[in-house]
This record gives sequence, C-alpha cells and structure tokens, in this order.
Amino acid sequence: MEQYAKQLTDALLSGDQDEAWEIIYGHHKHSANTLEIFEKLITKSMQRVGELWQNDDISVADEHLATTTCDFVLSRYRHQVSREVQPKKGRKAMFFCLENEQHFLGLKMAAIIFEEKGWETRLLGPNVPLEKGKESAEEWQPDVIGLSFTMINHAEKLSIYVKELESLTHSPEVFVGGRLLKYYDFTSHCSSKTTLLKELIDIEQWIPTLPFGEELNAR
Repeated sequence: MEQYAKQLTDALLSGDQDEAWEIIYGHHKHSANTLEIFEKLITKSMQRVGELWQNDDISVADEHLATTTCDFVLSRYRHQVSREVQPKKGRKAMFFCLENEQHFLGLKMAAIIFEEKGWETRLLGPNVPLEKGKESAEEWQPDVIGLSFTMINHAEKLSIYVKELESLTHSPEVFVGGRLLKYYDFTSHCSSKTTLLKELIDIEQWIPTLPFGEELNAR
C-alpha cells in the first residue's frame, strides 16, 4: 500500500477531497479492513505530512489543509461504516483530547473502530477542558472514555484528567492514546486501572477484553 499512501499524501496536501476519498473507498470496496486502511494509508500519509512540515518542506497552511481534508475523508468513511453496522444500544464510548491538544484524527479513527464493533460513540474533539469532559461524561454515562495527548508538557495534566474521570460515579474504563506512548512510559501518570494503548491495533484487540466485549463480538 506504500504507493497508495504516497498518492493519498499528495491528495491531502492539495486538498483534493474526491481523490482522497477514491483512494480510501477503493480499498474499502476491495476488502481492505478498517485497521489496514487507517494504519497503512491514513496514518502513514499523515505521518509523512508531519515529516514534511517538520523539515520546512511545507507550510503550516499546507499542514492544516491536509488535516482538514483527512478529517473530511474520515467523516465520510465513518458515515459509510455507520450504514453497514447497526450499533447495539447500551455500549457507549466517548473520546476527546486534553485541553490545548489539537491533534484529534487518531481519536476519530479509534471512535470508528469502536463503532464497527457495535458501539455508540461521541467524539468531543480537540481541546476539551476537564470540566466540559466530566460534564459530558456524567450526562451521557459512557462505558469507556478515550483520551489523547501529544505534547509531553501535558503529562501532569493527563494525571488530573485520569483521576477525575475514573472517579465518576458510573466508573468508566479510561484509556489513553497518542503518538508519545510509543516513546515514553506514562504509567506513573495514570492509575492501575488505566489502559495505555499505543496503536490502533491495540485498541481493536482491547475491545473484546472489556467485560461487555464478548457479547458484542458474538453478534
């Protein structure tokens, strides 16, 4: 898929939503599963965009255009998945980024993976203050809350989010994701109940281990 990942990178950088969608949906139609599409196409393409930006080969505006185009394609893919999978009532997962964290595409892909497994999801998006996240969780009562952060200086803030969310009266499972987990150990910033998931494949493999995952997989 390396060739297609390069083509997708070009489409994202040029803001070509139609071309980007054709690449993604073409693989979906030809039996590529969601995990393959996310890891080998979308993640690889956005990593390449990030490298180009870090090397000053593209501008901030170019990077933002690629991100918004990728977001559009993911939304379209999410809609396609929702038409193919009937969510089961009662299994809910909520996702959001810590305050001042803007990188949300990974969480969006995580939400889609949960939806494919029959979960109802809510994606609050980037830059969510703790009080807003708690308020939404108390109102909606999700079984799982997924957090993302990508800036090392937010590690202490992560500790506060985890502590507050795990202490909610309905006791949600909390997991943490983000590219930093590949390089640093954040177990000291979490509790013994918190799950740290480095890759999308880790999320997919974790879902069936949840107390209610077996019922979903038996559908």
